Amino acid sequence: MPADYPLGVGDELMIRGTGSIDIDYRAKIDRNGQISIPTIGPVSLAGVKAGDAESVIRNAVATMYKGVTISVNFGKLRAITVYVVGQANRPGTYTVSSLSTLVTTLFASGGPNVNGSMRHLQVKRGGKTVADLDLYAFIAKGDKSADIKLQDGDSIYIPAATGHVALVGKVNTPAIYELRSATDTIESILDIAGGMPIVADPRRAYLERIDASKNQPRSVEQFALNEAGLKRTLKNGDVLNVTSITPDFSNAVILRGNVDQAIRAPFLPGMHVSDLIPNREYLITRNSIKRQNGAVSTGENDKATNEAAGNIASRIGGLIDEINWDYAVVERINRSDLTVSLIPFNLGKVFSDPSSPDNVQLQPGDTVTIFSQQDVAVPMDKRRIFVRVEGEVKVPGVYQMTAGETLQSLLARAGGTTQDAYFFGTAFYREQVRMEQEINLEKAATKLENQLRLEQSKGAANARALSPTDAQAAEAQRLADMQLAKENIVRFRQMKPTGRIAFGLDPAERSFARLPQLKLENGDRLVIAAKPEFVHIFGSVNAEASPMWRSNTRVADYLNMAGLTVDADVENVFIMRTDGSVVARNTSAWAFGGIGGVIVMPGDSIVVPEKFDKETSWTKFTKGTREWAQIFANFGLGAAAVKTLRN
Repeated sequence: MPADYPLGVGDELMIRGTGSIDIDYRAKIDRNGQISIPTIGPVSLAGVKAGDAESVIRNAVATMYKGVTISVNFGKLRAITVYVVGQANRPGTYTVSSLSTLVTTLFASGGPNVNGSMRHLQVKRGGKTVADLDLYAFIAKGDKSADIKLQDGDSIYIPAATGHVALVGKVNTPAIYELRSATDTIESILDIAGGMPIVADPRRAYLERIDASKNQPRSVEQFALNEAGLKRTLKNGDVLNVTSITPDFSNAVILRGNVDQAIRAPFLPGMHVSDLIPNREYLITRNSIKRQNGAVSTGENDKATNEAAGNIASRIGGLIDEINWDYAVVERINRSDLTVSLIPFNLGKVFSDPSSPDNVQLQPGDTVTIFSQQDVAVPMDKRRIFVRVEGEVKVPGVYQMTAGETLQSLLARAGGTTQDAYFFGTAFYREQVRMEQEINLEKAATKLENQLRLEQSKGAANARALSPTDAQAAEAQRLADMQLAKENIVRFRQMKPTGRIAFGLDPAERSFARLPQLKLENGDRLVIAAKPEFVHIFGSVNAEASPMWRSNTRVADYLNMAGLTVDADVENVFIMRTDGSVVARNTSAWAFGGIGGVIVMPGDSIVVPEKFDKETSWTKFTKGTREWAQIFANFGLGAAAVKTLRN
């Protein structure tokens, strides 16, 4: 309870007294402005301030009793009636607490409507205006100097707004603001808007104004927001646009690309590229450092490395992004005509011979870009080449090769092959080939999806010609088939190309000197296999198995051992050779004149597909891609892919 609150009719007091007399009394001020305390009599309190009420009551009690301690608290306070009129959101009569102020009552009534002023909220009392509140000042600055306490019978008048202006661009609070008077300046409105951020350009502001009395009502002015500009008065309908500073660095040069981190460095007179890149270590990228740091675990784990065992060998040689030392470029803007020129230079010579013309002298605004060998491919003879050789060689490992070296060079580095090496099982993998195979596999999957949609359309059209019972059965079968086909497409997408290159080796050849004279590339992998002891049979056979390899045994012999199912498509049997090639039928005859007569080599996989005339989801909608042999050959897929499709 504020100490200066004037008590009035209806206010409730709780009086307690101890001493020569005990008092515990709840009293309400009556219409005469008094309370009546038993054994004491009436006490006048109307108009008495709340802070003085206790002393007034104590003095009244002291006239009758001595040594009495009095305490006074306040209960329910009286209500007052005020009127909210004018451009109010909810005009009307309001009964509010006698402690209510102009602001609290405005919030209770919903404040001004869309046409009402927020800058002239008036309290009228006895025919006079006793308060004029600027709600902007209250909201923006917390100024409550005009927020007076209301009295019974007060009227809150909300006049119409006199005008509005808009602040756009780089101001802290862009919005539409109401003008308080015709003398409001740009400075006063910016003050309410919270001023301008640091990126605002006070040298350029644009004021759009409407003057209906002119032939061309709309006009725009440009001026600086200096002392004179801030004192300009605003008019209803004005739009003030404060621009931002130009994000251009007049004294900077930029380094970007394959570097430790892109920077914007200050330009110094006589500055050259070597000043921007003091040494080669500036060109070690953050990704390179992450790869180096990631090679060793820093926790308490027993593992000595964060990498999986199968990845360590493949990552050797890739700790640092290789720099293109022959080509880097300076981009320079000619500010007179806004053209861009490129100044290429040899980055290697910047470090080996700083006095050479390649150490370009820089100008303010230049951008220096450094490339890796992946950004701009360099000639083969300038690329680093790390190749892995595994299996039946005397010293398997990762070797750094020079440009132009071949498979034979790699085998020589590895000490040659062992006596268990199997020439026909030689496997060679290249990353670029794997990427191309992956793209082609995705194209094939998309083709299968298109065929599936076509089959769905045809099935729905054919169902219309059937009886309701047959149509229902056909639809159920169609949906089941389509679901299974979709699942097979998902499995198809899960197949991972290996990047293997099939050399088409002669099964009878034994000499590794007959390997192709293939030039090596970075990331190549050569696997010299030991001679397998088994042959694998998949597909529509009675028992998928891996029988022992027998010399001079043909496809037909192994299929007789496995047994064919009734759905076996014997005309489309194909062999996945251990050298990565695929052999399919080349004649309509079976037996020894066709693929059945092909001699099987150690490690070969014989695949027996199902007949396509069987009405199943997978076989039905894949009629356009029957040549699975071609798919497996093109994508470098192995026997694991067959299992993926069947499972």
